[in-house]
Order: sequence, then C-alpha cells, then structure tokens
Amino acid sequence: MELRISEVKTKNDLKTFVNFPFSLYKNNKYWVPYLKSEEIKTLQAKYNPAFEHCKAKFWLAYYNNEVVGRIGAIINYEYNKKVNKNIGRFSRFECINDKNVANELLKTVENWLKSERMEYVYGPLGFNNLDTQGLLVEGFEYLPSVASVYHHQYYKELIESCGYKKEIDWIEFRLTIKEVPEKAKKFSELVKKRYNLKVLQFKSTKELLNYSDQIFNLFNIAFSPLFSVNQLNEKMKEYYKKKYLKLLNPEFIKLIEDENKNIIAFIIGMPSLSEAMQKAKGRLFPFGIYYIYKALKKPEVVDLLLTAIHPNYQSKGVSAILINELQKTMLEKGVKYAETTGIFETNHDAINHWKNYEHIQHKRKRCYMKELK
Repeated sequence: MELRISEVKTKNDLKTFVNFPFSLYKNNKYWVPYLKSEEIKTLQAKYNPAFEHCKAKFWLAYYNNEVVGRIGAIINYEYNKKVNKNIGRFSRFECINDKNVANELLKTVENWLKSERMEYVYGPLGFNNLDTQGLLVEGFEYLPSVASVYHHQYYKELIESCGYKKEIDWIEFRLTIKEVPEKAKKFSELVKKRYNLKVLQFKSTKELLNYSDQIFNLFNIAFSPLFSVNQLNEKMKEYYKKKYLKLLNPEFIKLIEDENKNIIAFIIGMPSLSEAMQKAKGRLFPFGIYYIYKALKKPEVVDLLLTAIHPNYQSKGVSAILINELQKTMLEKGVKYAETTGIFETNHDAINHWKNYEHIQHKRKRCYMKELK
C-alpha cells in the first residue's frame, strides 16, 4: 500500500483530523474524548489567539483513502524568545501501530520546521501548557483526567525509533480523601496568622469571575519560569476565561489573599468529567451537556487542575492551606479521590507534598526532544 501524507487545508480535512482519534480509540475504555467543536476552534487562527504568536500546520496520513495517522507542528515564537532557542513542537500525534506511518509523519514535521529555521523539535506539546502536552508512557490502565492525555502503549516505541530522546517527564498521583488531621489544621491556621492570609471561598461563578484577572496574573508569575510555558497575554487570558472558568464548579476553587488583598495562591479543582466526556462522545448535544452537568454536581473524583503560589510565599506552608481548605469541601461533597494533573518530575517540593497523603503514583507523561540536522 502507498502511504500519502496530506496537509490539512480544507474544513473537511480539519474535521477528519479531529475525528481520527475517535475511530483509533473506539471501544478503548480508558481514552477520554475531547469536544470536537472546541478542538476544531483550537486549531483555527480565527478562534484561537495563540496563532498571533504561534505558527502551525497539520497533516493526515493515508493508506489509499483510509486515514491511518495525523500530526501537527507548532512554533511558539514567544516561548522561543524567552529561552533564546529556535524550537519547534510536534503536537496531536496519533497513528496506527506502523513504524513507516510514524516515521513519515514525524519526518514531515521535521522538514517543515527545518524550512522555518528551527533547530530542535520537542513534543508532544501544544500551543502552550494549557493545551494538550506529553505522551503517556505509564499508567495505561487508569482513566485520565480531561486535562491530561491517553495514548496507545506502542507510541513510545514508535517515537523513540525515530530518534527522539526523553527531555522531561510529568508524573501524576491519585489521592485518597480522608479527614484533615488535627495537626494539619493547626499548621494551616498558624501559617494564616503568621502571614496575615485570608482564604476566599465561592458559591457562584459570578463571584469567581471577579477574581479572574488576578488568577491569570498569578498564573503568569508562578508558571512562567517552567519548561514549555510562556506568559499569557490579555487576549489569551480572555480566551481561557471563556473556555474554562464558566465550566468550573466554584466551590472547588480556593484563593488566598494577603493583607493588601493581593491573590498570592490558588488551587483549582474540578469534579472529574472523564466518564461524562466518554458518554458525550465528543458532542455537547443532545445528551453531552446533560452528562457533563450531572458530573459537576455529585463527584466521586475531583481533578486538581492547577495550583499556583507566588514566589514570595513558596516553601512557607501556603500549599497546606490550599489543600486543607479544598479537602474540607471535598469531604462535605462526598468526594473519595483526587487526581493530580502532571507535575514535573523535578518539582520535588510538590511531589513530597502529595506523598504526605494516602496515594498512588500511577501515571507518567513524557516530552521528547530531537535535534534537527
């Protein structure tokens, strides 16, 4: 059979690109589908403001007329400016278990990135760290959160056979939610008094939205030094406010402000939507929205999406306040487990913090790197 790599150019091509994983993972009980309509928008410049500082192309692989793979390439110029390197990214890699298909897809990305004067390729990475990132290399028998990823087990071998080496890993934990120990409560109160801190709780999305600018400002401060992260500009902040904040259950979000009413820390939890998204099968209507809102109301599992602490307050016990306050809410709501999203394997403080709880470290994602020659 002749293999053909075709660039995504038309609306039908884009729909085919977005639909392909639904057939590739059909009947897989662990893969969590995305919303097709949202993914189509993410990949178009007229909807996604990341294209103002990113350049991207996408391709499909065909054996005869059958789709057998897909891949994207992204150049984030703002991130490259930050690290002073010419880096390209491969993104949304999916294919059948065929080395020839994987090799041709990755080679297509590499050739385009070289034509754009890039010197390295990293991936899988998205437009930024709020986009899809990492390749699952451990934990295939666990359901991922909607903020994480799932892949076929053979991807690791396919990518490594094309000359890619590990750059960094993210690890994930599953925590068992139990009563907050008295010792932890007392320590949390001590930290609040020592630094004159106040915990903000929310009952409505409207209340939460009043703090959205401060949340994203702190996100930029706390996350910008990290791998693959560049600061969100005003358009990107508005984009993610509309995309995510209105979907969150505000009761699972805790903010901490200092004596000057500056937000110095936050934790964002969200009732797990993984099973709901599986039932929705990529569509909000007619029934997807029902499954999602039902999952938001009575969760057994909460996904810990983001935690940020201002550098001036790191290693001062503020993280204990955040998790203790969230833990109280989870207990009140009957939550049994919490899933962390990816934590860099080099972030020893965060890893050691979660190890204080009854836990399993069950999933690992990887970013690969290859020098372009």
